[in-house]
Amino acid sequence: MGFKQLDFQEFSEKNMQSRSKTFLDEMSKRRTVRAFSDRSVPIDIINNCIQTAASAPSGANKQPWQFVVVKNRDVKAKIRQAAEKEEKEFYRHRATKEWLEDLNQFGTDWQKPFLEIAPYLIVVFKQIYDIKDDNNQRKNYYVNESVGIASGFLLAALHHAGLVTLTHTPSPMNFLGEILNRPDNEKAFLLIPVGYPANKATVPEITKKSFQEISTVV
Repeated sequence: MGFKQLDFQEFSEKNMQSRSKTFLDEMSKRRTVRAFSDRSVPIDIINNCIQTAASAPSGANKQPWQFVVVKNRDVKAKIRQAAEKEEKEFYRHRATKEWLEDLNQFGTDWQKPFLEIAPYLIVVFKQIYDIKDDNNQRKNYYVNESVGIASGFLLAALHHAGLVTLTHTPSPMNFLGEILNRPDNEKAFLLIPVGYPANKATVPEITKKSFQEISTVV
């Protein structure tokens, strides 16, 4: 592997202030949405956002991720059925009283119709290890951190493109690998319904912690 000159564009401080504030304003409008329209979305938009996610940094540049885009109605129905089975167990038996109290403000339950309504489901898989052409396994490094960063890139890219998303993590998520026929080295990390919001979709009125609460300068 060789090296090449960094492609870096420097901006004036005034321009940097403007760019950072514009991006802050845009991302501050991003919300988790549970009411989707079934309106179609060009696949090229989804592909561009996934390529943005794949530009994320990763441990030793191993890029330990796989993004599976689900648009087939039958497959989405299977995913919904399996997810609701796990979610029903979660709400009725697995979740602690405190956890359920924290969730009450969002009005969620085990029913997940958005898994069929949204035009796309993007399932993010983390690759625990690589499998080489000779079938030997090669270790991947900082897998959760790398895939987490890539998922953040993906959510930002989808929002920037003008779409809404939901970060869904039914537990356990082994059914996703089975339904989508993924290899043993891949484990489901995140399930993201993507599309346009339903007409007159609503979101909970929430507040974020103040800057002073989340940032420290030493």
